[in-house]
Amino acid sequence: MTLSTQFITMLSMVGMGVLFGTSLDTYQRFLNRPKRKRWFVFINDLLFWLAQGLSIFYTLFLVNQGEIRFYIFLALLCGFAAYQSLFKRLYLSLLEILIQICISTYLFGKKTFIYVVWKPIFWIIGLIISLFFALYKGLLALIRLIYRIIKWVLSIIFKIILWILSLLWKLVPKKVKKSVEKLYNKGAGLFLRIKNYFHRWVKAWKKPKKPKE
Repeated sequence: MTLSTQFITMLSMVGMGVLFGTSLDTYQRFLNRPKRKRWFVFINDLLFWLAQGLSIFYTLFLVNQGEIRFYIFLALLCGFAAYQSLFKRLYLSLLEILIQICISTYLFGKKTFIYVVWKPIFWIIGLIISLFFALYKGLLALIRLIYRIIKWVLSIIFKIILWILSLLWKLVPKKVKKSVEKLYNKGAGLFLRIKNYFHRWVKAWKKPKKPKE
């Protein structure tokens, strides 16, 4: 391994130590360990340490083909210690500011969506429903009005026809009137007899029969 490769490896491992410190604080900030169940914390810790180990080994593979030396662990420790003493407070402050910006952006986007998209759509749907019912009531009222007008016009036409027929009936000769009246009386008499017969038959059918001795 050349000196330049060793120097790049040292710088890379110091950087990975700093990155490990930032990752650890970020992980602790979002995990909220006291409020989580033990099995959940255990699984997340296992995945976190696995991801960190793989990222460090991948970086080491890129800079020196994965050769492990003792000074690599010292470089990682130096990077982590440098982060803890120099950058931790600054990073945590920036992290909190970034979290608050994300939360504020989310709340702003949520309110914007509610007031700009959701409520107008809901208002438009309500307006369409109200217009539909108003149109339905108006159409129903119009149909009723047209029905009353047609009924009134037909009653007037019927009265006019009856008046014309009464005038024509007056012009009919008396012999014809008598013949028509006879036919009408015969028809009325026949209808009355059929009606009486039907009533007698119904009474006879409903009358209870006497039991045989």
